[in-house]
Amino acid sequence: MQNVLTMVLAGGKGERLHPLTLHRAKPAVRFGGKYRIIDFTLSNCFNSGLRKIAVLIQYKSWSLDRHIRTAWSILSPEVGEFVASIPPQQRISEDWYRGTADAVHQNMFLLDNERAEYLLILAGDHIYKMNYAEMYDFLVEKQADAVVGALEFPISEATRFGILGVDDDFRIQRWEEKPANPTPMPGDPTQALVSMGIYLFKTDVVRQYLADDAPQDSAHDFGKNIIPKMIQQGRVYAFKFHDKNKKAVKYWRDIGTLDAYWEANMDLVSVDPLFNLYDQDWPLRTYQGQFPPAKFVFAQEYEGGRMGIALDSIVSGGCIISGARVQNSVLSPDVIVRDYSEVRESVVMERVRIGEQCKIRRAIIDKDVVIPDKTNIGYDLDLDRQRFHVTDSGLVVISKGMKLDASLNPSG
Repeated sequence: MQNVLTMVLAGGKGERLHPLTLHRAKPAVRFGGKYRIIDFTLSNCFNSGLRKIAVLIQYKSWSLDRHIRTAWSILSPEVGEFVASIPPQQRISEDWYRGTADAVHQNMFLLDNERAEYLLILAGDHIYKMNYAEMYDFLVEKQADAVVGALEFPISEATRFGILGVDDDFRIQRWEEKPANPTPMPGDPTQALVSMGIYLFKTDVVRQYLADDAPQDSAHDFGKNIIPKMIQQGRVYAFKFHDKNKKAVKYWRDIGTLDAYWEANMDLVSVDPLFNLYDQDWPLRTYQGQFPPAKFVFAQEYEGGRMGIALDSIVSGGCIISGARVQNSVLSPDVIVRDYSEVRESVVMERVRIGEQCKIRRAIIDKDVVIPDKTNIGYDLDLDRQRFHVTDSGLVVISKGMKLDASLNPSG
């Protein structure tokens, strides 16, 4: 895989994840306690043998850039290996990245520097496990100009994706962008092939398409502009997703909304989660902060019934559950939950402090939030809407570093 350069698109705003993305790019949002969303794509790269990786950053990129430097600076530049974050550099124009295709076009100099024969384009905000080497082998076998990662999806739910119309050999004949009536895949009228936003190209072929698109009045997007033109003129195939998650159902998630993000985290704490974090054959890498082990203090027989306990939960390093109960929740590093408090069905991010006698359920609490004593969250949604962001489903989201006024607590 030394002849492949990988570009990870990580510059989007992630507006549907506001307020979690008010201060950071979507790929930098924490997921599963200690990970960032981008860690899953980068872990796939490492597990696939890819060692030349450029992460194209743009929107509020400081947190993401810092994470890439601290967590992924583990390769040897002396032998041409790297994971590097690349902001817009205005090398060929004065524009910022105008779309996925334009972001790559502005960084074609990397392909020249690395003399890469193939270019792999990935999204930095999806959760899945995939060996990209299999996709490379497929492209070589088919002598294709490009290969698009494709996922089988129920046709009734496929209208929000780009749909690949293929022949029996899985050569793409047409591209439908979010159609009302998706084309079914061969042999199964209930399923459609949807684009995963994963593209592998022959460098010499895609270069001209990107150059031709750059001056056009277009979306400068691979799915909307580049791939449809390539289908008309070249050999473009769909590669069916081979899941390395080792579960009965294939797992690929675009956790682009608050509810989808919360649901994916809640799946992780189930007895048999759909996504396996514990497969040592497919390691998931991230930055390991210098935190002490998680700690649970006060047993029930002491101190008037206090009990520090976590059930069906993920609790990261540095957390202290002090005489409190945490259930069906995901806690990032360095969270403290104090006496007689209860946290249920919630995602709690780094350095959150939850005071005594609090009751919290179905909440996402961003980092550096201090919850005053006797605060209830998730039990009176009308009150919560006056203070926090509440989704249509009743999920309460508290912004990073938000200062809560204890005087507003009805139980205080």
